[in-house]
Amino acid sequence: MSDLLFNTNLLDEVDRFQRQMASLFSGLPSSIRASRLSTFPQINLGSTDDSVEIVAFAPGIDPAKLELTVDKGLLTISGERARVEPPSEGRSYAQERFVGTFRRAIELPRDADPDNVKARYANGCLTISIGKRETSRPRTIAIQ
Repeated sequence: MSDLLFNTNLLDEVDRFQRQMASLFSGLPSSIRASRLSTFPQINLGSTDDSVEIVAFAPGIDPAKLELTVDKGLLTISGERARVEPPSEGRSYAQERFVGTFRRAIELPRDADPDNVKARYANGCLTISIGKRETSRPRTIAIQ
């Protein structure tokens, strides 16, 4: 019975351990598919038979301040998100909205055609469509 006695409260020790573990892993994603919290803009990436589709969620950004480049199989989205001052004169206690310059590089699949890129910005979403090379598209072969 004496083995179960501790000098400190067991629940306090468990709480301390939990806080240490949370701080140790706070910068890591919760799963292999999760993105880091500081990654901006967040993206959805998919494909069709004819194109690679990327949607970057970038609300509140002036499209004129966005720049897209394709080089050596990398699509780079860069820009700047301006600070928006709160309407009241009160103090801010927390700020979760990212402000400042950003740069996000996305590795493109081999079948993506860098000469066939279209982009549009609407409702806070930057939609990028990259055509696939003709040789990678599915085709029907006639049997003789």
